[in-house]
Amino acid sequence: MADCLPPALLEACVVVGASSDKLQEVYQTFNTNGTPENLLLEPEVLHVLAPPFFSKPQIEGEAPRPRGRRRRSFLRKKREHPPSAAATHSQGGVAAEGRGGSEDVSVPKDIDLMALPQLCFPGGLQVTNEQKDEQFHFLVFTDVFGQKTYGVVMQCYRPIMEGTCFYQNGSGSSRFSKLFSAYSICVISKYPYFTALKDCLSCLLIQLRTCRLFDMEERVREFAARLTLVPVPPLGQLHMMFTLRYPLTIILPPREDKDHPAIDLDLHLPFLCFKPHQLLQVLSCLLQEQQVVLFSADWARLTLVAECFLLFLQPLSWQQPYVPVLARGMLDFLMAPTAFLMGCHLSHFAEVAAETDDLILINIDNGSISTSSSDTVDLPDIPAAAADCFAQRCQTLQIHFDLDQCHHASCTDINEQRALRREWQHDLNHDIQRIALELIVNIFRDVSSHLNYEHRVFHNEEFLKTREPAEQLFYTKVLETHIFHSFLKDRLNRKMDNFARMELCTRSEMQKMKAMVEVPRRPTMQEIQARRKSSITENRLNKRLGMSLPNLGDDQTFSFQRNTLLPRIIVSDPTLRTPPKPVKVFKLPDFPVSLSFHSVQSYYNELILQLGKAIFSVQNENSTLLARFYYLRGLINTLCLRRLDALSDFQNLYKTDTAIFPTQLVTWLVDSLHRDETQQAHRRPELKRLILKVKTDNEKPILEPDNHVKKFELPRKDLHQDEFVRCVQECGIVKDVPTIHRLFDALTDGQPRQVNHELFRHFYTFWKEREAEAQDVNLPSEVIDHLDNSECVYKLSSCVKTSHGVGKIAMTQKRLFLLTEGRPGFLEIAKFRNIKEVKIASAPFLLVRIPSLRVQTSSRPEAFEANLKTETELWNLVVKEMCAGRKIADQHKDPQYMTQALTNVLLMDAVVGCLQTQRSITVAAKLAYFDKIKEPMVVPETTSETLKHKINPSWNLAEPQTVHVLLYTPGQLSCNKSEVEINPKLWVALSGGRVVVFDAASWSMLQVCIQVGESQLNCMMGLVQEQVWIGSQDSVIYIIDTQSMSCNKQLTEHRHEVTGLSVDTGDQHSSQLAYSCSCDGTLLQWDAFSLKVKRQFHISCDRLSSIQIHNANLWCCCGDSIVELRKSGTPQRRIVLPDALQSMPSNFSSFIVMPERGQLWTGCTNSMELCLWHINNPRQPFKRISLPGSSGVSCMIQVKDQIWVGCRGQSGVGGQCDGQLRSQVFVVDSESYTLAKELQAHSDSVQTLCSAEGRYVLSGSACRDGKIAIWKVE
Repeated sequence: MADCLPPALLEACVVVGASSDKLQEVYQTFNTNGTPENLLLEPEVLHVLAPPFFSKPQIEGEAPRPRGRRRRSFLRKKREHPPSAAATHSQGGVAAEGRGGSEDVSVPKDIDLMALPQLCFPGGLQVTNEQKDEQFHFLVFTDVFGQKTYGVVMQCYRPIMEGTCFYQNGSGSSRFSKLFSAYSICVISKYPYFTALKDCLSCLLIQLRTCRLFDMEERVREFAARLTLVPVPPLGQLHMMFTLRYPLTIILPPREDKDHPAIDLDLHLPFLCFKPHQLLQVLSCLLQEQQVVLFSADWARLTLVAECFLLFLQPLSWQQPYVPVLARGMLDFLMAPTAFLMGCHLSHFAEVAAETDDLILINIDNGSISTSSSDTVDLPDIPAAAADCFAQRCQTLQIHFDLDQCHHASCTDINEQRALRREWQHDLNHDIQRIALELIVNIFRDVSSHLNYEHRVFHNEEFLKTREPAEQLFYTKVLETHIFHSFLKDRLNRKMDNFARMELCTRSEMQKMKAMVEVPRRPTMQEIQARRKSSITENRLNKRLGMSLPNLGDDQTFSFQRNTLLPRIIVSDPTLRTPPKPVKVFKLPDFPVSLSFHSVQSYYNELILQLGKAIFSVQNENSTLLARFYYLRGLINTLCLRRLDALSDFQNLYKTDTAIFPTQLVTWLVDSLHRDETQQAHRRPELKRLILKVKTDNEKPILEPDNHVKKFELPRKDLHQDEFVRCVQECGIVKDVPTIHRLFDALTDGQPRQVNHELFRHFYTFWKEREAEAQDVNLPSEVIDHLDNSECVYKLSSCVKTSHGVGKIAMTQKRLFLLTEGRPGFLEIAKFRNIKEVKIASAPFLLVRIPSLRVQTSSRPEAFEANLKTETELWNLVVKEMCAGRKIADQHKDPQYMTQALTNVLLMDAVVGCLQTQRSITVAAKLAYFDKIKEPMVVPETTSETLKHKINPSWNLAEPQTVHVLLYTPGQLSCNKSEVEINPKLWVALSGGRVVVFDAASWSMLQVCIQVGESQLNCMMGLVQEQVWIGSQDSVIYIIDTQSMSCNKQLTEHRHEVTGLSVDTGDQHSSQLAYSCSCDGTLLQWDAFSLKVKRQFHISCDRLSSIQIHNANLWCCCGDSIVELRKSGTPQRRIVLPDALQSMPSNFSSFIVMPERGQLWTGCTNSMELCLWHINNPRQPFKRISLPGSSGVSCMIQVKDQIWVGCRGQSGVGGQCDGQLRSQVFVVDSESYTLAKELQAHSDSVQTLCSAEGRYVLSGSACRDGKIAIWKVE
């Protein structure tokens, strides 16, 4: 169990000082020769106290094992020497109770006692002739795996008296001593509770000052034992409070999330020591992994300031050696050849600067930064825009508590004063973390746009090319560091941490939309304008900064490539200035006076009782807080070996917060159950399910995460087709496999079926050169005014003669226009949708005819003609492909077709540019796709008029995914307690448990992926409690919090695939009741607030596929029948398949109940018709409505007076390749029973339908199409 339990607050308490032999020598020397000057003694470990301090009588091996491995005690080493006072009297600690002469102590395995004495006395153990004040300092130990352990050291002085050792109840000299020796008490913990442990030691200090010398051992032991009774709070907002005899309340703050440690120090300390530009210098040095040494005359400052700097770098994690306190005998560590962060006493500054090279020397006391060879630091600075923003944010910080409290009354209670200080510090820490995170986001915002997630490739060279020249040296150094490599792993794993959340929420709408389209990077007109405007600004903010300031006004800049600059405007940002989450403090019971086993058990019983009361008080109010109480009670029950109670508490975490579920501990509990406990557990359904799940999960193979990161490199050998596909996808040119296959055919024209690696290098180089040229396009303002903000120039001709003068032809994604020579001007040639004909002509020039391009448009009678000479054939291909793509995109209301056409023409351009042969045009023509479609996909007029838009939820994936379920949630769903207006959302369930979320106001993607299990998702339901419920094939109902976009709750009561969810929206009193069903016929009624099952029904059927609630009755789709259940769960009526379908392999797939009309509408999987039934006379359908051209109904919904029916695609549908749309959505008039519309929806079966407030209907299709169509409702 010791390995499964989270570490206790106390790992060990170690007493360090001089040995008794040394002290006696010093005492005798003092009596003989007087006080020695500057006498330093060798410190030794005198005493080690480590859990367990309490053990139950050994019955059947029940007692938990010690947390650490057994080690030879330092006591035994002393007994190997000649007898001394120390050897005679040093007893106690771990082995003391009941085993007075034991030679072994239990030392936590991660603690190395060899270096600890030096670190407890980094300046040496002094002997003085006067009593000195106590001092504290802090230690951090890092093992070879990067795991940290923390120490808080209290250094005290005690008199040296004749014949006494550190702990002795003997006959030492009672005369007054004139010598004092230092000793230290070091509390070691796995958690960075610097302030809390310092408070604990301060309470101990009061006891040590007033107790007799021979009572010190027992006081220290009691102190250590009490700290082991303190449970460490789980991540979240629940703080733990306790006292140690004295009325000083001690608070343990939790980690706010699993990626960050608990914050228990004052993050503003560096702001008191350094100016903002100096802080930026230090952070720049750390990001570039330099050799950094901190100096201070106060040992305590070294660790606290170092920890602050490392926290400012989050989520980047320091990967190099880290020793914030170097003892005087450890200075040779500074000769290490690697990067490091270390701390030294200020007295060693000159010595270190003289004997080492290339060190960054940081003097905390006077706020100076220098190097060992210069008074200045010659390293690249953090990019100016991000630095300017950081500096201005720092000016808003209120870092002086006394100034903040001037207007408050004086506190007469120390705990009240400390509570005010804690609250102030908590808010300030939150602001500082936010500002530091914003800095990191501004520095690394563009990294994600240069990642290839599928192949785990980072395009570092392309990223560097997009940086400003002044920034490139900084990024060049940072990109080679271990700290950045670790950061890249998290980005490639799509880790949703604070960095990702801030980066996502500070994107502009245009960034979100542009990020959803796989289109080659080019600057938009708005970016060019912003760059031009900001070029005259002295202090400039680039777009990576600008996007973190979303309230700059309507003329925000939305840029994606080279730094687009913004006016220097810093405005309060509601997104960035979100207040810290409210905290809840839970006070532990008073510690027992006696530390016997029975007293400790009584303490645990009292703690369990208090946690039970806390659970009851928040049961229906705060599920997040409820989860923390369940976790703590489960932990205490585990310590008391109440295994079944502990499992029951941990089981409740599924319904409250799975993020803190202790998988390893629960596995141990299940494995350690005795036979009688197992029998009891199997009689409790919830524990039986938990045990089964644990055992099932343990049988699954453990999949190691893929953490490799690859830098893109051009191939060095010829490429076969599979290798070519991978290489093209890695380099970020295009993801679509059919397009890559066409490119492969073009580049292997007439050659063996492999692409020459040199040819690929030329192709890639030409592609990137075109991208770079596009960055330098400098259009006059008069031209930009005629273009849309989102337009980009993708191709520009040489200067040619045209029918409208001399100039250059430019192509955007929307139009062709002429940049006239001389006085720069704009002449629109045509928008692609208005071009009627494009052909190659010839224009006379002297005695020859020059090839020209003739463009006929519908907007003007005369044709536009340009003498493009050798460029004519390529422009002819390009314009035709763009026109064909635009026509199809307009017909299908799907911008992806235009994006695909644009990619095709850019590939043509690159192929012609890299080949430069006579066949280059012929080869490039192979890349045309839309222009080659002989019979374009004709969209019926009704479909075109009804279809509003199409979106692709799989845009960032290599292949389209099936849209299994759609759910629309109105804007007010998530704003019960929020003053911020929340837009409506569209939730999309794709294959493999993947959920993506769109903003239903702009149809931009809000969340790329929320992973909900790994199985197919069958149903979704929105609740007014800011929740979305999702039923999965793995029998679990997952609950997503719509505010945090996290899935931390699960309902595991079903034993089979969850197929349906429903809530009664007709009865306000029943709105708290939700229903779910599984394929085996089980129906559960839930209390939506407490997430408890209120009732359970079962219906006999082959497969229960969906449920609906009407007039408080449940309607169930049971395959071969539709069954209505009363509230009691008893069947009221059953409608069976029509006679004509009973002989066929067909089932009911969907149904609609109209209680006000007494009607039931049904659709079947293999039937081409709808059946209408009278509810009160369901023997035979009274009406059948034919659905021509369909092969079965997959889904139905009612919208106003219409029934929308989604149908399966006909057999043999080949998706887009056959040029036809084969699956339909039918709109049926529910009053006249006639087909109002037949809509050609998708190139694969319609899987799901949902309504958006009765204004729109959305349809999702299977994987050969994988898109969502948005239809207007009339």
